[in-house]
Amino acid sequence: MPKTASISSRPVLATELMASLDGLLRQWLPRQRWFAGKDRPVSELELLSTTELFPGCLHLLVHTGHGGMPAPGGAPTGDCYQLLLGVRKHLSPRLGRALIGRVEQGPLAGLTVFDALHDPRSAQLLLERLRHPGTAGPLRFERTPSARVPAGLPPRLLEAEQSNSSLVYGDELILKVFRRIQPGINPDLEVPAALAAQGCRRVPTPVAWFRTTQPQEATLGVLQPYLRDASDGWALALQALASGDDFTVQAHELGRAMAEVHLALAAAFPGSGHDDNGATAAAMTERLDSAAHSVPALRPFVPGLRGAFGALATCDSGPPAQRVHGDLHLGQVLRAGREWFVIDFEGEPSRPLAERCTAQSPVRDIAGMLRSFDYAARQRRPWRPEWARRCREAFCGGYAALAGWDPRKKHGLLRAYETDRAVYEVLYEARHRPDWLPVPMAAIERLAVRGD
Repeated sequence: MPKTASISSRPVLATELMASLDGLLRQWLPRQRWFAGKDRPVSELELLSTTELFPGCLHLLVHTGHGGMPAPGGAPTGDCYQLLLGVRKHLSPRLGRALIGRVEQGPLAGLTVFDALHDPRSAQLLLERLRHPGTAGPLRFERTPSARVPAGLPPRLLEAEQSNSSLVYGDELILKVFRRIQPGINPDLEVPAALAAQGCRRVPTPVAWFRTTQPQEATLGVLQPYLRDASDGWALALQALASGDDFTVQAHELGRAMAEVHLALAAAFPGSGHDDNGATAAAMTERLDSAAHSVPALRPFVPGLRGAFGALATCDSGPPAQRVHGDLHLGQVLRAGREWFVIDFEGEPSRPLAERCTAQSPVRDIAGMLRSFDYAARQRRPWRPEWARRCREAFCGGYAALAGWDPRKKHGLLRAYETDRAVYEVLYEARHRPDWLPVPMAAIERLAVRGD
């Protein structure tokens, strides 16, 4: 682990640096949308790695702990986060939203610290690092040899990101900067690169990336082509609902596109075999029990939901397990012209990286998209259940036309995976968007009571 960083040409010990940053970061981190521990106070803060990326910009990996308090579901406490901190004497008013605070003590005393990704100059210098592969302390900047990365592209930070931060450069490239870091190769680099090798054009190909070797090997960010004229599936679905238009043609094409991606994934990551439905059912039941402990509204439906998971243990095993997207919904697909593209293969960031990389039933992805149609339909009043039902049918029909099997004929599997997804949604909405909780709860009632 690097012990020092160069600040104003003087080597600074990590312990000295934390004397300057500790109090500010404890206050700032829980307010960030990508911070996972919002419901638990930051009681421990440790600097794992620090590198002066360029003058006035520090790259940090920090570990946050929560005083030994168990995380929901029994997950390990604490996380590692990637921070790019700008350090200046005075902050421009246009960077006011990036402010972390003014340092009162330690080697940075009297200076202002801010989130450097909001700063156009820092964002451009970060792109230059990716244009010219090399190293900076434990950081490694790498690029696809044949890729073209133009210089001087104006950057803008996307506001809609939640679990990560993304910079768009000149509407040509997009850099996803991972915030919550786990050891290993991030699937959002590994999977698109493997799909590109298969000739799959439904996924933007990585152009460049950066990683760290300390304290462990981990992916930090990925640069890809930006689909400038694309609209995400969620926005398109809401537009269709608002105008009273049907969305079945688009849903059918999306089903075909997803089948194409699944076939390419199976070829890129061969030899996965079949799911152990018994073990899958047990894991789903465990997640249900944990969610019901946290969300009282879920408890009356637990017996019926357990029935959905119990049936999984004895139903048709379905298609072979394989690498999947892992967090598929309408916000993870883009339509450019007449083509659908699939993005964000990171999976659920709250899950351990090893779990996100395991082979799973492709029905999991299908269930995620079917739930997303239901979410979209419930954004308009009066609710239009027939719109969602037709989209679900069209998506499955498009998928079946290319995949060689029909999700609608795997009723037990589909019900179990939809139920598992709805349980996840209930827990997420209860924590982050309580006003949205009725949306997954309506599905919970349907799946538990009628078993649809």
